[in-house]
Amino acid sequence: MDRAYRIHLASLTLTKMADGMIDPKLVLAWLLNAIGASGVLIGLLVPVREAGALLPQLLLARSIQRAPLRKYFWAMGAAVQGLAALGMAAAAVFLPGNVAGWVIVGLLAVLAVARSACSASYKDILARTVEKGARGKVSGSAGTLAAIAVFAFAILLSIGWLPREPMVISGAIAVAGVLWLLGAVTFSTLKEPRDDSASDADVSIAGLMRPLREDPEFRYYIATRAQLISTALAPPFLVMLGSGNGDAGLGNLGLLVLASSIASIASSYVWGALSDWSSRQTLMLAGALSGVTLITAAIIGFLAGAEAGLLIAAYVFVSQIAYQGVRAGRKTHLTDMDSDGQKSVYTALSNTLIGAFLLLGGILGAIADVAGAEIVLVVLSGLSFSAIFSAYRLSEVQADVHEESPSS
Repeated sequence: MDRAYRIHLASLTLTKMADGMIDPKLVLAWLLNAIGASGVLIGLLVPVREAGALLPQLLLARSIQRAPLRKYFWAMGAAVQGLAALGMAAAAVFLPGNVAGWVIVGLLAVLAVARSACSASYKDILARTVEKGARGKVSGSAGTLAAIAVFAFAILLSIGWLPREPMVISGAIAVAGVLWLLGAVTFSTLKEPRDDSASDADVSIAGLMRPLREDPEFRYYIATRAQLISTALAPPFLVMLGSGNGDAGLGNLGLLVLASSIASIASSYVWGALSDWSSRQTLMLAGALSGVTLITAAIIGFLAGAEAGLLIAAYVFVSQIAYQGVRAGRKTHLTDMDSDGQKSVYTALSNTLIGAFLLLGGILGAIADVAGAEIVLVVLSGLSFSAIFSAYRLSEVQADVHEESPSS
């Protein structure tokens, strides 16, 4: 394990731990509710976080593509996330309810944009500092280590060793801020080769959109990734299946969080290693697993009505394994595919497009209100299955690794 690999592993582990400790869907939502912020503010958390992290990336790519060193974009993005988290913790402690809520939502927007800088720059940095064949393992190993830490945090909360009080949760958010700052400092020590041709890059909007027009591999990648957002959108609708038994309430929250954490711990490294062998086949397998899980949940929902919490936790567990496979496969495929020196542009363009698709996914909630969660799960299952066919058309971008392997 060389020095660059260790720096990537340490930095990603620290920041992924921070992500888990500040999860807007759970931690921030609980905190805003506990301090008396309005439901409107709580409802803004996830849209602000997701849209802010994806939509600005195409604009950020213009600056990243021109920079001879890109590691500072990632380090600065991590540092700003850390400072934003520290500000959230302070707001929750020192400001009254709705005022604190508005400050936290505003800082979450800052955090999300900073995260977009990390995301837009990272795959380019990874491709130039870690050898092909080891890149998926970096993210997979970091995901597993971070999931173990978040799992321990969830256990301490669920058994009461960490009191579920605003002051304690604010402290956890402050710890997340410190972890981001440590990750930023660690990543800044990475020895990244300079790209002295960066200043010649075409950073016009037309130039940034060129991969979508001219690269069929990239178009198949976008189509596959767009269909596989089904794995990210499914969990809330799986939880809705138990609403008739009251299992969708907070009493079942711990079980679902633990199921999600265990899925990440159990599968992140395996998916990372598999994607280093074939990211194309990883995406196909993850799509199949998601499709089978979601259609099974929908059929049982149609036949049996409201479902028990343990069964829903099982759905969440398997669907989150599929989600981890999608994350590993899409990241490794984009990192390993030929991008003619424009990795940050490819990354930013794909994330911006997927951010727009995720916003369109908001209509699924309205469909669930009218037709039921089962219908939405059928739709998402169909998307997962259809992704298998678009993923099949992708290239085996790890083919040169197979040729170099002693066993081949």
